[in-house]
Amino acid sequence: MMLSRAKLIRLMAFDVDGVMTDGGLYLSDSGEEFKRFNSLDGHGIKMLRASGVEVAIITGRTSRCVELRAHNLGITHVYQGVERKLDAMLDLLNKLKLSRDAAAYMGDDVVDLCVMRHVGLSICVPESPRLVREHSDYVTQLGGGRGAVREACEMIMSAQGTLDAQLATYLK
Repeated sequence: MMLSRAKLIRLMAFDVDGVMTDGGLYLSDSGEEFKRFNSLDGHGIKMLRASGVEVAIITGRTSRCVELRAHNLGITHVYQGVERKLDAMLDLLNKLKLSRDAAAYMGDDVVDLCVMRHVGLSICVPESPRLVREHSDYVTQLGGGRGAVREACEMIMSAQGTLDAQLATYLK
């Protein structure tokens, strides 16, 4: 059932802290925020985009480093400082003229449940609280900031039959 849902995905949206990162917040004495992103996750996002799936970020925090990371990965749909994540997802679906069944969201905490319960495919990391795991269609084996995003991207591409073509470009 999860793979049949993954076949329909045209939009994959990610939370940042705890999903694209390990969830740690690094603050300098001057208040500058630092985040650690996983390069394997980033390449998974690039392959997913190349396979025809739109990618978005929807996060409650606002950080310049998220803006820079999104730009580096070619992600143009970036919603930061969002209090009501479902409103952001619905806005994005409207802009892209997609149904809820065509959207996936990957979160890690209870604040993500509002979106996860209203999309076609919900994904979380293993560190997520029990309630979040119970409401997820797929719980990654790898942790947030440690390959979970790549795992989710590859799962979707595999279900859609595009993963082998993406990987084949590296075997020439």
